[in-house]
Amino acid sequence: MIVEVIHPGLPNVPIEDLKTKLAAKYKTDAKNVIVYGLRTAFGGGRSQGFCLIYDNFDYLMKYSPKFRLRRLKVIEDRHGNRKQRKELKTKRSKVRGTKKNKIQAGKKK
Repeated sequence: MIVEVIHPGLPNVPIEDLKTKLAAKYKTDAKNVIVYGLRTAFGGGRSQGFCLIYDNFDYLMKYSPKFRLRRLKVIEDRHGNRKQRKELKTKRSKVRGTKKNKIQAGKKK
């Protein structure tokens, strides 16, 4: 749903406050509410954004995209950068069997 917040005298509104207020209004837990994409209107005092409210935490985990779950710190971030992951994948493709588990990322010493 689209959320419009009027906040005169404040530069913007914390997302955690919006989560708790929306959870109270729709009688759900605050961890089942996702608020994102808030943009403050020119001149301040009004913001618009998006909100997703799930029935329970399992539905949130099932239907939300992974990037959004990582932003919310629900699931852990990936380790290493993209180039390291791709180099590790190519190294592992060149060996067979259980030796794939022994190959690690990084430079040869």
